[in-house]
Amino acid sequence: MTTDTAPQQRLLVGTYPASGEPGSGEGIWSLELDLGSGELSGARQLVEAVSPSFLALSPGRDVVVAVSETAQGRVRTFAVDGDELVATSDASTGGEDPCHLVVGRGDVLVANYSTGSLAVLPTSADGRLGGSVATFAHTGSGPVRDRQRSPHAHFVLEVSERFVWVSDLGTDEIRRYRRTSTPGVLVADGVAVTFPPGTGPRHIALGADGTAFVVGELDSQVHVVRTAADGSGTLVASLPACSTPATEKGSFPSHIALSQDGTRLYVAVRGPDVLAAFAVEAGDGEVPVVRHLADSPSGVVWPRHHAVISSSAARAEGEEPDRGPVCDLVVVAGQTSGDVTALRVDRETGIADLVSSVPLPAPACIVAV
Repeated sequence: MTTDTAPQQRLLVGTYPASGEPGSGEGIWSLELDLGSGELSGARQLVEAVSPSFLALSPGRDVVVAVSETAQGRVRTFAVDGDELVATSDASTGGEDPCHLVVGRGDVLVANYSTGSLAVLPTSADGRLGGSVATFAHTGSGPVRDRQRSPHAHFVLEVSERFVWVSDLGTDEIRRYRRTSTPGVLVADGVAVTFPPGTGPRHIALGADGTAFVVGELDSQVHVVRTAADGSGTLVASLPACSTPATEKGSFPSHIALSQDGTRLYVAVRGPDVLAAFAVEAGDGEVPVVRHLADSPSGVVWPRHHAVISSSAARAEGEEPDRGPVCDLVVVAGQTSGDVTALRVDRETGIADLVSSVPLPAPACIVAV
């Protein structure tokens, strides 16, 4: 049910170059999402930045950290000042084309895609970058020759307080790193998970029970992984990332994310340009059962990233408050079409309806703030 007093959710959007080479006008944008109607509005560029294709918030949500996905990879920090962002620091990632990062405890952890390495950048108490960057180079390759000739670090996940995972699309592995007693210092700790050749593990969603859901960009599969206390993982199940056939462009899943209650899983798939919805249900053993519900048009071309937002304001008329939301709002970045869409997903059927769309140049990442 929509009300006139529905709260607003602020979103930040990272972008790729609007045209031409990096530096051609891209930056970090702001949007407002009405949690009742799903209406997107107020698109506004906050700062200019070179290829800020992925953003992350500090634990205190007062600092925004952005990659600069170029051959001379860098990371920049911005202080949140009301509705504005103020640049505070920047540093090299020690590698090429950083595509993902997380803000850790006293550091920023970055995946350098083209050099296939993890970068660890120390931060000060106020979130500024400072000190020497440490890099960990991956080795190996895979059978998909145009995509796996070398390592390609793609996603960083703090799987526990002690262990960090880095998915490597080029080597079909998740690398494990262990935190030491010294803040900001990691050591390489081998391979956590090995996938079938040609998987291309890209992004990961981690459930509250420790189950990891890994999307394979190259095999178009969702892989269910059971994690262990020692930071290792065991592949226990795999299923197609969507039921929609591949197009002439192929079928390449991009991002994977859980609903706030962990019972729904959403995968964006480029090529078919759909949002696939899955139910995550209790199974007979320790690992949940993942069940495909539906594919729906994402409303964009080449959906690169999405944010999942559950809202009690999205309940149908007459729903009891303690039953929780019956719909999720999912906001999708359309890299090629140059727009951002809001979809309302029925949690029972998994079917999504397009409720709003706004133009925005080459959006690549959506972050709720």
